Amino acid sequence: MSVILKSNIGELLKQKGWDQKRLVEETGLNPRTISELVNDKTIRINKNALEKIADALNIEDISEIIQFKKPDN
Repeated sequence: MSVILKSNIGELLKQKGWDQKRLVEETGLNPRTISELVNDKTIRINKNALEKIADALNIEDISEIIQFKKPDN
């Protein structure tokens, strides 16, 4: 059975009351990088980007940011 990698960043931003622009400001990452991660449009996830996002959102468990999900059929 195949799985897909799903980003939870959009939901985390909502919980904090942040928008993508705020995350860009807090991490110093490119707005396109944040947008692609939030919208699950990225093919590769940069380790450095995940570390910056985790630090900005005060997250210690990577599964809060990304998870494997079964695809919807």
